[in-house]
Amino acid sequence: MQESRLFKIVYYLLEKGHATAPELAERFEVSARTIYRDIDALSEAGIPVYAETGRNGGIYLLEDFVLNKALLSEKEKQEILASLQSLSAVGAFYDKNMITKLSALFKVASEDWMEADFSRWGEITRDNEKFEQIKTAVITHKVMRIQYEGSYHGGSERIIYPLKLLYKAKEWYLKAFCTKKQDFRLFKLTRIIEWDALEETFEPMIFPKYEEESVQEGNSIILRFSKEMAYRVFDEFDMNQVTRLENGDLQVDANMPEDEWLIGYLLSFGTQVDVIQPMYLKEILAKRAKEIYEKNKS
Repeated sequence: MQESRLFKIVYYLLEKGHATAPELAERFEVSARTIYRDIDALSEAGIPVYAETGRNGGIYLLEDFVLNKALLSEKEKQEILASLQSLSAVGAFYDKNMITKLSALFKVASEDWMEADFSRWGEITRDNEKFEQIKTAVITHKVMRIQYEGSYHGGSERIIYPLKLLYKAKEWYLKAFCTKKQDFRLFKLTRIIEWDALEETFEPMIFPKYEEESVQEGNSIILRFSKEMAYRVFDEFDMNQVTRLENGDLQVDANMPEDEWLIGYLLSFGTQVDVIQPMYLKEILAKRAKEIYEKNKS
């Protein structure tokens, strides 16, 4: 137990730079006296850790200290390599030579266990370039100028602070602060048409959890799909949302935002979907289908 705590103290100091004894005592649920004993044990083991007294004092590691690879278990080494390999499989986001070097350093074989490509058909170069440049802007805290095609108000230019990339429900999103709206926003990567990283930088900030949760908000909708649409239903809905009926048709109960995207999405199923609830959505769908017919009948 003590050995595990000693390693965790070193990891914590490497990440934070320094800490106080009470801070470490609270984190590892021991007394401050125990923390000081741990610091002595680390020092005796050759780890360059020291304590400074005074108002701005604390516990530090020497600035140039590098954690010896021997402190990583075989499982941890494998997990590091597997994580890097899964990211490199997306495209040229990580130098594959780095994986080879780490594999040699750890003396652990790196298995080529997966291949992935999140770009769209025919857009491999452009999508991967976009991902790479946005990723770099997130890491370096560079302000970005983007042209965004939203579902409500069409296209607009935005100046944003890119905070974090998010992969959710088979789509890439960018968590960001929008200077135009002076608020946090979630941008779908496929709808970012143009992008440019500016020289200006911004102070890192946290994307509020309530903003992330609000993306999932929507009204309760019940849909019935013909059995011929099973391949799309299971592509696009969670299995827990789907009930197979006696005749083979599929009923979907889901929370979905009622917007223009939803109307277009349901129309893409043609006559293979029936809106069960709410009834007003059924009426909107019928009206839109009639408008499409009138526009294209001749």
